[in-house]
Formats: sequence, C-alpha cells, structure tokens
Amino acid sequence: MGIARALTSQTAESDAICFLVGTQSLKFDNQIHIIDFDDENNIISKSVLQHQAGEIWHISASPADKAVLTTCYNKSEMDAFGLGGVSDTSESRVVTCGAVWRMPPEWESGSHECPDDPHNSHNPQNLELLCHLDNSSHGNASCVLWEPMGDGKRVISLADNHALLWDLTESSTQATISSSATLEGKGQLKFTAGKWSPHHNCTQLATANDTAIRGWDLRTMSQIYCIENAHGQLVRDLDFNPNKQYYLASCGDDCKVKFWDVRNINEPVKNLEEHSHWVWSVRYNHSHDQLVLTGSSDSRVILSNMVSISSEPFGHLVDDDDLSDGEDNHQDEKTKEPLQDSIISTYEEHEDSVYAVEWSSADPWLFASLSYDGRLVINRVPRALKYHILL
Repeated sequence: MGIARALTSQTAESDAICFLVGTQSLKFDNQIHIIDFDDENNIISKSVLQHQAGEIWHISASPADKAVLTTCYNKSEMDAFGLGGVSDTSESRVVTCGAVWRMPPEWESGSHECPDDPHNSHNPQNLELLCHLDNSSHGNASCVLWEPMGDGKRVISLADNHALLWDLTESSTQATISSSATLEGKGQLKFTAGKWSPHHNCTQLATANDTAIRGWDLRTMSQIYCIENAHGQLVRDLDFNPNKQYYLASCGDDCKVKFWDVRNINEPVKNLEEHSHWVWSVRYNHSHDQLVLTGSSDSRVILSNMVSISSEPFGHLVDDDDLSDGEDNHQDEKTKEPLQDSIISTYEEHEDSVYAVEWSSADPWLFASLSYDGRLVINRVPRALKYHILL
C-alpha cells in the first residue's frame, strides 16, 4: 500500500465490514484502498481506486451514500512571483484542498469484491470528482466532517483558522458556504482537528487548535466553550461519547488521552497515560461507550474499558424481577460501586506510528488501525469482554 495515514470506516454501509484508506505517495498517483473484511471466513480483500490528486491527509465517508467520500489532499501551486535575484521565475507552494468524490457506479452494488482480478490492481478506475470544497481564500484544509447521521448534504471543512459549513446539492456536484467561523487571536492560529457532535440536533462542533479545545454553536457560528490548556502539547484528535451528550475525549502530543465534561471545563473527568509517545487518534465505540480505542506513534493501539465514565458505570443492571429472593441483597451490594476502569488489551502488530484507529460501522466488536508504513490491522474486542458487556 505504501505510506498512508488516512483511514475511515464506510459509514453508510451497515451490512458489510468495510474500511477506506488513502495513500500518501510523492512519486506515484495516490489511491483509495477499499478494504472488505469477511468476518465469517476471516478473509480480507482489497480493491483500489485512483485518486488523481496529491497525497491524502484525511478521508471521510458520507453517512448517507456509501459511494461518496471526501478527502483532504496536497497539491502544488506555482507562485508567479519569483524570488529576487534567483534565475527561476516561479516558486512552487503546496496547498491542502478538500473535495467530494464518488466511486464508479459498478462499485456501489458491492461487485468490487474481486481481489483476484489482476485488472483491478494494475488498471485501477478513477474516483469521480463531484466538487471541490474550494477554500483557497481560506487556507489549507485539515479535515472535512460530515453531519452525523445526516442526509449527506452538509459538511464542515476546517481550513487554517476557518470553520466553513457547506451545503451540498442533491447530486453533491456543487458546494456553497452557508456560514463560517474564524479563530481570532495572536499568532498563526490553525485548527488541527474537529468533530461534529451527534447530540443537540447536530448543532455543535468541537475543534482543536494548538493546546486548546473549543466548542461552537453552528446556528450562530459562535464559540460556546474553550478549554485553554487542554493538553500540555498539541491536541491531535477529538471524539464525542455517542451516548453522553456532554462527554468528549481528546488526545495529543503530551502522550495523554483526556475525557471532558464540557459543562465543567476546569479539569478533565479522567486521564489516561498509557502511551509513551504522541497520541494521534481516539475513538469511542459507537454502541458501547466504555470501549475506547487509541493509536500512537509508540506504534501501539490500546483498547481501554472506561466504564466509570460511561453511560453504564455500574455495568449492565439486572431487573429486580429477574432475581430470586435470595439474590436481592447480593445484587444491591454489587451495583452500588462503579466498575473499575482498565486496559483491556494492548496491540503491538504495528512497527511504525499508528496514525488512525476506527471502529467498524457494521460490527461494533471490530476495529481497524493504520500505521504510516501502510499496514492496516483488523482486530476484534476479546470475546470474554464482549459477552460480559452483552450479558
């Protein structure tokens, strides 16, 4: 696969386990690798689509249409202004752009699952460009976020110090900016990460810039909270708890993962300090919010059980009617104490920095991790824990 750091689950695909990876080659054309996992037979198959633009820094799948995705990618622009005294009259500068793409029509039916077809890997088809999120006047795009559980018609792009809310047309072939917010302050402020909250009718956005985390109200595009020094160093990633509307996870270059209740931003609810280098990615499980994944440039993926701050801190409560008389008191004692947080598992299959971790959209017990050398690893939540959560 070559160098890669962009990973997403195919959000609109609820039946098949599918992940999308974007490559980062400077020499060759970049590609989207579509990874299908057949859980029953334990078979991974890969298909390739050509991304006829620069190296891919971020990738995100539409929640409404499994054939549609966005990427943020580098492209070189020639500067017409030469440097004084230098014979070359043009300077090349790299800009990062955002765009919306569609997979070829024959791929939508799932017929692309043909890993043995040599034609596919040697002559990959092109992604179809639907529209550019043309933000050249707003700087470099760091990520594009789809409206959670939306109809695939609204996205937010973060570009330098601007958050831009875009409306896409029915066919996604045109994008217009409906509103925007700008990060004000000293120095060169730049968004490094963002997450669109699935709560509050999808009217809130969280962003990271430098060591700060900010919340925004998308109806007014105004700031609603700011955690000034959320991390000791750069904040790399954010994720919202899917079941607790005020809970947010963050991670960063101080090797820490922190959990926040945004109603009380003075200090985190919980800290995790299990990684020994920068933490690039944090993800809550979509169904069981005590399961939290993190990936780091210490080459490790850690699966944590953050049950004390989950939506079921006492575990799965048993209904009184299910208990016989003799068990009553025992059950009372058992449910008074919140369960203990723990590290479930540390995965060391990677040999390079792990830039992204993602849960499958189709199977809540399955996740993928991607390291810079292009290795994608698919793992399952340990069976014993899965049954403990379900029972």
